[in-house]
Amino acid sequence: MRRISSKKSTGADELNMTPMIDLIFLLLVFFIVTTSFTKETGVDVARPAAKTAEKSEALTVMMAIDDTGAVFLEKKQIDVRSIRGRMSALSSDNPDISVMLVADRKANVEDVVAVMDQCRLAGVEKISLSAEKKF
Repeated sequence: MRRISSKKSTGADELNMTPMIDLIFLLLVFFIVTTSFTKETGVDVARPAAKTAEKSEALTVMMAIDDTGAVFLEKKQIDVRSIRGRMSALSSDNPDISVMLVADRKANVEDVVAVMDQCRLAGVEKISLSAEKKF
């Protein structure tokens, strides 16, 4: 016959999960801190290539012009006439603001110049054109 033990579990045979949970939270914090977040324009643009293209890290505002002439400001399509107002509001908060203009290689030059002109009228002096590095 089987003998039935009348001992109750004291908890000594259970696995303590606290150190493992602490380790998981530390790993999560490590990965969040070391991840680099990049700004996207919100539209696929075929950028032209240039031998003198340089990578710039201190960009604040991303604007895109696609091949149809549509302008996107931080993933939202906007009208060219509203750029001046939005950029003047942004430059009043941060006077050293810069704009990265990502134009499709098939975009009309007049559209690119119109966007750059609106940015300059708003008081933004640092305007860069995005290009791929040509090797």
